Amino acid sequence: MTSRKLPTMIEPELLNGDSDSHESWRAFEIMAEFVGATENLKAITPAVSIFGSARTKPDHPYYKQTEEIARLLSDSGFSVISGGGPGIMEAANKGAFPGKGASVGLNIKLPFEQHGNPYQDIGISFKYFFMRKVMFVKYASACVVMPGGFGTLDELMEAITLVQTGKTRKIPIILVGSHYWEGLMDWLRHTLVAEGMAGEKDLDLVQIIDEPKQIVAAIFKHYETTGFELSPAERKMQLYL
Repeated sequence: MTSRKLPTMIEPELLNGDSDSHESWRAFEIMAEFVGATENLKAITPAVSIFGSARTKPDHPYYKQTEEIARLLSDSGFSVISGGGPGIMEAANKGAFPGKGASVGLNIKLPFEQHGNPYQDIGISFKYFFMRKVMFVKYASACVVMPGGFGTLDELMEAITLVQTGKTRKIPIILVGSHYWEGLMDWLRHTLVAEGMAGEKDLDLVQIIDEPKQIVAAIFKHYETTGFELSPAERKMQLYL
């Protein structure tokens, strides 16, 4: 497990990318973003990605709960990965920052809402949403999903889809806030599964846990027989995320 802090590394924007640039040149920008992120993140495992709303205020119970979860994870040796911005993302980084594990922020360049929080040992700036989402799952031993909006739902469904389709190894995907998520789970069960759009077993990929200590315990339990290191087959699988 990670036992020391890692230095902050922020990747600069490598191409100016004005509107007249040929589309083909974007491939080099995407490649550079992927290589830079991979080099900066390959030493942070085991890690837990925490998703949630950028709009949650520091005095909100969700913020305080996220901070506690992140603190427990970091003290247990996990790096904690967030989106690097305000709200739940800030709470995750803030909780992890004093602990043993690295506090990681995968920042995204947006015209609104997003600005980097100051609690990051490693901060990486992404231009492309899809690249950022890959990194959230690629280096995660688990995903903890706090209440959030469309971006959080997007990240949640991305994680479920990658696990369900076998594009990444099976990891714990934990929803926090039973009253917030129960409506979604009811819809998945009574509409999505009932109409044959997903299998009943697919819902087993997700669990709802509200107690911070139980969240950490559930992650350790998942890996108690396999350990956190990727097997050779899993390493090969991760190449195709």
